[in-house]
Amino acid sequence: MNGAERRIRELEALVAPHGSALVAFSGGVDSSLALAVAVRALSRERVLAVTSCNETYLPSELEKAREFAASLGVKHEVVETRELDDPNYASNPTNRCYFCKSTLYTELGRMARERGYGCVVDGANADDEGDWRPGRKAARELGVLSPLAEAGVGKDEVRRLARHLGLPTWDKPALACLSSRFPYGQRITPEKLSQVARSEEFLRSRGFRQVRVRHHGEVARLEVAEEEMERAFRMREEISSALREAGFAYVALDLSGYRSGSLNATLKRKKKSLPVLSG
Repeated sequence: MNGAERRIRELEALVAPHGSALVAFSGGVDSSLALAVAVRALSRERVLAVTSCNETYLPSELEKAREFAASLGVKHEVVETRELDDPNYASNPTNRCYFCKSTLYTELGRMARERGYGCVVDGANADDEGDWRPGRKAARELGVLSPLAEAGVGKDEVRRLARHLGLPTWDKPALACLSSRFPYGQRITPEKLSQVARSEEFLRSRGFRQVRVRHHGEVARLEVAEEEMERAFRMREEISSALREAGFAYVALDLSGYRSGSLNATLKRKKKSLPVLSG
């Protein structure tokens, strides 16, 4: 047995004792691996994949999630959790993700209990434990099983294991909730989310793989991978026109390129002034 197969068996051993599982499935590489592990550990008949579809989720991702679940032969359902109805979330405090995940995992926990699933599984990995991820607190409070994190599997290993299993998502670019495009304290609205979604869908349609459109009021701050920076600059007129059409007045290309969680850089600098709501 090689190292990858041994690690997958470790993950299966964390899920198998529960007998059945409801998997919080976004369609990204992390939750794809968690779903595939659950199927291997329990059989597809004992696994349900559930995707939360709302204004913070790119529309194009839902069909991809459906296709992936179907490829595993797993039943797939969609829930609408409507996080923006919660003023604690919409006001965008530094612990915004806590309220999002609390809403989601409460709903998934209810579904699991009503339908007799033994646990709720998510795709959090070990690297998530070291970053600013308030949603992890909600997962722990609500008893969500995070096999990747529990086994110490970080992002790089997630991709290696997903590739070993032949999962088509193994090299899929990271794709966080659209609310992560807003500086903390800036209120999140459906209209602003639509601006970001339209902008990012356009950029992906032009072949950009790793991209973020950060919303700074009238300014769109575009982050792309370092290797795509020159192409973005060459396409600046087309990009600027499309993003202005989406509702921005100005478009800026961030010279530092794409950085996961780049807006968290303000946390230490503005710690005393940024809102944190109890949760």
